[in-house]
Amino acid sequence: MKQFNVTPVMSKRLIAKGMAQHPDVRRALGHGTLVIVAGTTNGYVAAEILGELGQAEGFTRAGFRRGVTVAPGAKLSSAEFPGDVVIVDGQWQRGQTIYDVAESLKGGDVVLKGGNALDLRGQAAVQIGHPQGGTVMEVVPAVIGRRVQLIVPIGLEKRVFEDVDVLAQRVNAADVDGPRLMPLPGETFTELDAIELLTGAEALLIAGGGILGAEGSAWLGVDGTEEQIAAAAALIKSVSGEPPCEG
Repeated sequence: MKQFNVTPVMSKRLIAKGMAQHPDVRRALGHGTLVIVAGTTNGYVAAEILGELGQAEGFTRAGFRRGVTVAPGAKLSSAEFPGDVVIVDGQWQRGQTIYDVAESLKGGDVVLKGGNALDLRGQAAVQIGHPQGGTVMEVVPAVIGRRVQLIVPIGLEKRVFEDVDVLAQRVNAADVDGPRLMPLPGETFTELDAIELLTGAEALLIAGGGILGAEGSAWLGVDGTEEQIAAAAALIKSVSGEPPCEG
C-alpha cells in the first residue's frame, strides 16, 4: 500500500475524470440523455465530459452552481448562470436546464447531481434552501417514477457520522433554522471510486486534514499490484496542481 494526501479540489478533479469514464455515463452519451446538474463538483465533471466529446468550447465552470458555501468574509465572483449541461445522443444542448428536460427523461437516461452529505453507509443527501425543493424535486420523480439513473458525484470532505435519514428527520423539523436535507436515491461516486475505476487499485480513507491549503484533505491508502499503484500515483500527480475552486 502507498499513501497519498488529496485536497478537496484535487478530489473534485479526480471524481470528474472518473465520471467521464463511468460505464453508465458512457452508455448514455452514446444513446440517451445525460444531465449534469450545476454544482461546483459537477462543474469539473461537465468540463471533463465535454472535453471527451470535443465540445468543451464555450463551457466555463464560473457560475455553474446554484446554492454554494463559502468561507466567512469570502465573496463569489459575479458570473451569469449558464444553465445545466444537457447532452442528448452525445450532443450538448446549450442553455438547457434540468427543468427543460425532466419530464421527458426515461429509463436508460442518467442524471448527475451533487450532494452535501455522505454517510458511513455511502448514502448521500443534498441541502435544500428553495421553498419548492429546488432541482432535486425535478430529479426524484424521474428516478422513482421512470427508472432514470441518478449518480451523485461527491467528495469525502462531505462525510458525516450519522445516517443521512436520521439527520434529515432532525434538520427538517418545523422549529429548525437553516437548510433542509433530503437523502438522494442514487449511486454515490467518490474519489475512492474514481481511483478504482481508472486504475483498478483499491483506495481507502486513512486519515484527513492539514494546513496551508490542505484543510479538509484526505489521506488515501492505495493498494493493488505494482502496476495499479503506479497508475494511481500517476493519476493523483496529474491533479496535484489543481488551483483553488472559485465557483
